[in-house]
Amino acid sequence: MRFNKKIIFLIIILLVSGCSNLNLDKNIVEPELKEYKDIPKVFFCPKHDCEGELFKAINKAKSSVHCAFYDLDLERIVNVLNKKSKNIDVKLVVDDANFNDVKHLKFAKKDISYGLMHNKFCIIDNKIVLTGSLNPTENGAYKNNNNLIIIESFYLVKNYEDEFSELWNSEFRKGNNVIYPEFYLNNKKIENYFCPEDNCAYHVAEEIKKAKNNIYFMAFSFTNSRIATAIILKHYQGLDIKAIFEARQVSKYSKFNLLEYQGIDVKKDNNKANMHHKIFIIDNKTVITGSLNPTEGADTRNDENILIIHDKVIATLFLQEFENIYTQDLPD
Repeated sequence: MRFNKKIIFLIIILLVSGCSNLNLDKNIVEPELKEYKDIPKVFFCPKHDCEGELFKAINKAKSSVHCAFYDLDLERIVNVLNKKSKNIDVKLVVDDANFNDVKHLKFAKKDISYGLMHNKFCIIDNKIVLTGSLNPTENGAYKNNNNLIIIESFYLVKNYEDEFSELWNSEFRKGNNVIYPEFYLNNKKIENYFCPEDNCAYHVAEEIKKAKNNIYFMAFSFTNSRIATAIILKHYQGLDIKAIFEARQVSKYSKFNLLEYQGIDVKKDNNKANMHHKIFIIDNKTVITGSLNPTEGADTRNDENILIIHDKVIATLFLQEFENIYTQDLPD
């Protein structure tokens, strides 16, 4: 049987293409990291009792409490940590600028880097992680706008415990890449990164680039050019973009004026204390939260953490918080 040369060539192309597709399919069917746990809990301070939720989580601990806080001055939290340390493994890392309030605690260590140990997280019993923008201080819990999220997850605990171990061993501003950058909790994708080793700003910008309809965000401080550029490009593509900036942080270094000049809807907050969120809500279905302000320093010089949560239910809660702050009347 004779074959036309063009047909033979076509068969070769199809075979090669088929082999390539087989390799791709092999990658696709690799088992994903999945787990099924309680639904994450989200709280917004000062509207919710964030101190109370943190206290309850610590007070229920049966084996361990490992916390990394930029600042801590809530007496009830200090006392419950001290009390629990008598019977279980309690460790605490605090930034050196705020260490005086906890220097009497035998289980406390201070950051010794020139950058900030800016995290705000706790790991309880190797079972749950508490993170967000909340510094457990009087201002953080009762005056500033903040968020606290509580998640039960094996993969997240492993990530945060690895990071905490680095901090506890004085490995500040460096360390290994996160071991589980992506996993699925109750069939919802979660991403987790630590700065500076995981290039957090890159992941924030990449998520913004995927936006199709809208981007809403709240930023205590915003100076990062990569993230600002990604937002501006989406504005030119016609997406609905709204932003709230902490008024006191709008300086010549802030991206507020740049975004405003480009025609983006930006507002300064009217909280007499601080609008301390670091939140991006994308297409009403993805939330980026954590300790990371979108600044150059936070991305490259500080110890920080972020979560990217692909969950419409969680996104709706954060969107409601955004709308509550966005619709507040600006001061005269």
